[in-house]
Amino acid sequence: MTLAFLTNIPPMGYLIIALVVLVLFGRGKISAMMGEMGKGITAFKKGVNDSTNEIEDAASEAAKDVTPEAEKDKS
Repeated sequence: MTLAFLTNIPPMGYLIIALVVLVLFGRGKISAMMGEMGKGITAFKKGVNDSTNEIEDAASEAAKDVTPEAEKDKS
């Protein structure tokens, strides 16, 4: 399925579509929906950052100094 029909809509058509959506759902409902979408995006980014930090922590644990204690005491 192609979205070629979207390329044939003039800019004024997009404005009319936006007004119809606004009338159907109301400003409050659209605002709440956008707020929930923003919270979802924020939660997704936080999850990605948390998993990246976990991977980096695991890599740093593996790269720790493995010199035996006897060797460290001689220095």
